[in-house]
Amino acid sequence: MSDDDDHGLDASDAADRRILLTVLLINLGQCLAGVGVGVWASSTALIGAALDNLSDALVYGVSLYAIGRSVTIKVRAARLSGWLLIGLAVVLLVEVLRRFFGGEPPLGPAMMAMAALNAALNFVCLRLLKRHRGEDVNFKASAIFTSNDSIVNLAIVLSGALVMWWGSNLPDLVLGIVVSVIAAWGGREILSEANATKEKQGDSPAT
Repeated sequence: MSDDDDHGLDASDAADRRILLTVLLINLGQCLAGVGVGVWASSTALIGAALDNLSDALVYGVSLYAIGRSVTIKVRAARLSGWLLIGLAVVLLVEVLRRFFGGEPPLGPAMMAMAALNAALNFVCLRLLKRHRGEDVNFKASAIFTSNDSIVNLAIVLSGALVMWWGSNLPDLVLGIVVSVIAAWGGREILSEANATKEKQGDSPAT
């Protein structure tokens, strides 16, 4: 029995590729829209979410490459995904600190509208990813990314309301830090999952 048979991907490679390609295109669209609205609205949180979507799209691309390949390649792809997410967390934290020392309050209504749209699209992506029933580590990584995005965008809706209420950019900056922490934690979770998969492969008897 091959490694791919163990993970249930051989019979559904085409369907898995369609799922990942769909969520990849959705995330690219979210990234482009998020950067545009984030810059216009002066929102660190929206720009951070857009960078997160870009990172997600890269991860989905890596996952597409890994489908139908050996467990070793899948683990390497998942590790790359994890480190990409941790790198995103560092970049976003630097941007938050830069804006902390000088920046006008963002546009709360724009933050709320864009984040609400992103949350709805994340729900669509999560439903698509859950159609896959196997144990593939890259699909697990993709689901972690999308779940994190949903939490972040719901938090941005709240942050936009607080920005409007207080007339301050502080909620936006605080949320930027929260997004950084969530991204770093997600990256750590993906790396742990990749290591567990590698260890499981090492413990499996040769076939």
